[in-house]
Amino acid sequence: MTSTDNRPRPSRRQILAGTAGLAGALLLTRAASAQTTSAANADFLFVQTADAMAFEADRNRLTLRDVSPVTLFFSDRPERIAGNMSTERFVPFWSEGKDSFLSDPPNADISVLENGTLRQTVVVLEDPVFEGGDLHYTVKIIDGDMPEHGENVSVFIDIIGMPLTPVSFAGARRRAFRRAALY
Repeated sequence: MTSTDNRPRPSRRQILAGTAGLAGALLLTRAASAQTTSAANADFLFVQTADAMAFEADRNRLTLRDVSPVTLFFSDRPERIAGNMSTERFVPFWSEGKDSFLSDPPNADISVLENGTLRQTVVVLEDPVFEGGDLHYTVKIIDGDMPEHGENVSVFIDIIGMPLTPVSFAGARRRAFRRAALY
């Protein structure tokens, strides 16, 4: 039987190139899927900054004045994911889910410049309230002394609580769950 189709047939090189391209596309799809799964299971740590702070010792109330509208987050190894969410949305996020910060409050390092000197205090953060550009927390001091006033404030919120983790300040019990920020 004679073929009347005069179209050129693909060479072996073209077939191999097409197969390699298909295999590459499949690998990229799997890698993207693995990253999505990894992000959904990552432990995130949070950073908040503010122009100034005030601490009312009688109420254990920390006020971050003119807090940044953005709360940064990042994951510990091996995921190495970073991003940000609005600070206003961070407050409701605090109580979402059965393993929320509400049910197991996080540790945090409060770094403050007081009269030009860096002062660090380790606390447990509770009950965030966002009001007109200020963010209020109830705190329990674990280590250090909280100044009454300070400027250039950074709050490093630690959700891991594991003593061997370099960014874990208070080293409370290890959380048995993993949390993701999807904002």
